[in-house]
Amino acid sequence: MTQPALFLGLDCGTQGTKALILDSRSGTVLGRGAAPHSLISGANGCREQDPAQWLQACTSATRQALQAAGVDGRQVLGVGVCGQQHGLVLLDDQGQVLRPAKLWCDTQSSAENQRLLDWLGGTQGSLERLGLAIAPGYTVSKLLWTREQHPELFQRIAHILLPHDYLNFWLTGRCCSEYGDASGSGYFDVRRRDWDRALLAHIDPSGRLERALPPLLEAHQPVGRILAPVARQLGISADAWVASGGGDNMLGAIGTGNIQPGIITMSLGSSGTVYAYAERPLISPEPSVATFCSSSGGWLPLICTMNLTNATTLVRELLGLDLAAFNQRLEQAPIGAEGLCLLPFFNGERVPALPQAQGSLHGMTLDNLTPANLCRAVVEGTTFGLRYGLDLLRAAGLHSQSIRLIGGGAKSLLWRQMVANIMHAPVICPREAEAAALGAAIQAAWCHGRQDDPDLDLQQLCERCVRLDPGSETQPRAEHVAAYEPVYQRYRQQLASL
Repeated sequence: MTQPALFLGLDCGTQGTKALILDSRSGTVLGRGAAPHSLISGANGCREQDPAQWLQACTSATRQALQAAGVDGRQVLGVGVCGQQHGLVLLDDQGQVLRPAKLWCDTQSSAENQRLLDWLGGTQGSLERLGLAIAPGYTVSKLLWTREQHPELFQRIAHILLPHDYLNFWLTGRCCSEYGDASGSGYFDVRRRDWDRALLAHIDPSGRLERALPPLLEAHQPVGRILAPVARQLGISADAWVASGGGDNMLGAIGTGNIQPGIITMSLGSSGTVYAYAERPLISPEPSVATFCSSSGGWLPLICTMNLTNATTLVRELLGLDLAAFNQRLEQAPIGAEGLCLLPFFNGERVPALPQAQGSLHGMTLDNLTPANLCRAVVEGTTFGLRYGLDLLRAAGLHSQSIRLIGGGAKSLLWRQMVANIMHAPVICPREAEAAALGAAIQAAWCHGRQDDPDLDLQQLCERCVRLDPGSETQPRAEHVAAYEPVYQRYRQQLASL
């Protein structure tokens, strides 16, 4: 019997941390675990988390995954970590966290983002300089906000880290960053693949922020070996290597096999994302398209909507429905919800770029304002946002057609069919729902394997470990594609009015 090659993948997201144990030899996921996070929220757009929660959640989720897998944690050869993009974790010179981490969905620094955008020469200037247009929620404006709102704390900054960088620091004691996640910071040039130090010097002429930057790693390079006390805490081998890791979208790409042209990954999570691999930086003139670097050596043009299952959950709970009842109402309503149109911008919006927008309901009549139509309108509204983004990616030159659907919403047969119809593209789900955690484990196997075989191919690992679910394959229905088009155009008209 072949000895398994075990790797731990950790996905530290907004709502919680997921862990899985992968046997990279057989390509089988042996066990999974999960632990929740809580959010610090404010009406002013504040969305923060205590990084100490992440460490507790990683520990709990890992121990659950090991128990579910029924394996000895001392057999784990490597760890890969992915984290929510754009968050800001500040450390002092003792490696202590200075304040709660501001998250991707935090819009408290929107005014600071606009001032930085103006300094860069507006949207066009930002695209020319960085290869993307900085947006509220990106890390860069959080630094300016910290300098102005917490000047004494700002003077103690010794390390600027993204969430996944901080977890790698906890695991290894080393501060570093990986190109994919770094490219979402807003102070990184995606063409040159390097930090924009002059932008940080503009925020802080003293040079403190430049000195606090972590060195950059290639995706296949490990950070180092895990610290023995942390290994004991997690219940794994103290000889395990920690991979470079990356942002949740970058490792979600690896976990869906999206590491060469031809595939679109679409995530129906708290936020919605659409992205595809590119061999060169496809810089779109449309600022809503973020041309990030991938965590597999290329680029990952991406759009992100701020409202998806958080919006559908809001409506479901408002109506007092469980998930089964919500889906039943959804199925009862016709395409277009009898004219009811919901713009689900409850958390502002990034695509389209409306950071100060609020949710709004349009087209209400005495006849159409029903629970079923409201359920339909929120799912259609969120899905139209993804279609809007996919149209932008296609206009930028991405010709991928097949959609690999992940995230909590992908479990719904009805929603999968709506995605296929609205996008006019076939949809299929990977067997492993936790694509980002799987991608982290695959990347860990890649980093570990390259220690002995520098030519180890990531594509071979993905072909072995990423398995699609034929039962989830969903084809667009021609009559529904046609029926959705005028409804989508009505959505576009409502957008134009904003």
